[in-house]
Amino acid sequence: MWFIGERRGLSVWGGVYGVGARFRAGARSHTQRRCPSASETGRAEPNWAMGQIEWAMWANEQALAAGLIMLTGGIVAVAGQFKGWYFAVYAIAAGVFVCLLEYPRSKRKRGSTMERCGQKYMTAVVKVFGPLTRNYYVRAVLHAALAVPAGFLLSTILGTVCLGIASGIYLLAAVRGEEWSPIEQKPRERPRGGDTIKQPPSNPPPRPPVDTRRKQPAEEGGQVNPIPVEAE
Repeated sequence: MWFIGERRGLSVWGGVYGVGARFRAGARSHTQRRCPSASETGRAEPNWAMGQIEWAMWANEQALAAGLIMLTGGIVAVAGQFKGWYFAVYAIAAGVFVCLLEYPRSKRKRGSTMERCGQKYMTAVVKVFGPLTRNYYVRAVLHAALAVPAGFLLSTILGTVCLGIASGIYLLAAVRGEEWSPIEQKPRERPRGGDTIKQPPSNPPPRPPVDTRRKQPAEEGGQVNPIPVEAE
């Protein structure tokens, strides 16, 4: 009896070992399987350049918000006659200048750009200064210089930090080769007079089927009068 039990135990352990061996072989073949490339499957290679971030767009929003924060803090300090309120006067002037400079958005390299309300008037002013406003290296240094004096006052220190962050983002955009370009509206083309005239149809009108064009027997024999008529 003990011999039969031992044989049964060996058969059970042999089955377990066989299942484990098959599982390990399947896992090994799965790991050695090579994924097909994009050329083999016929799919296009992903273009990672399409997802490139345009840092100048984020720097513009950050600088505009920093100018508004600095302007608000300066107004609060002047109205409350804080200690060192002359720094607040500078913060008001610097905030207005930054808001006017950053109000017109730059044209994106890819895709469409939604301009701000009334941006075209400030775009014409910014274009006058040429490379001083077009180059983002100049903007990065300018914002960093404007942010320093406003940092000596508690009510304007938040605007200083925000403007410093905008300066860093502009520096990153300049390193990546970005620059400010105006959004110019293309003139609408008026339709020509000859283009509005419709061309005559070149194909004949559709004809009914042959069965419906055949004459009925009543039509072939003429019209039958239901009232008899006698000739005198």
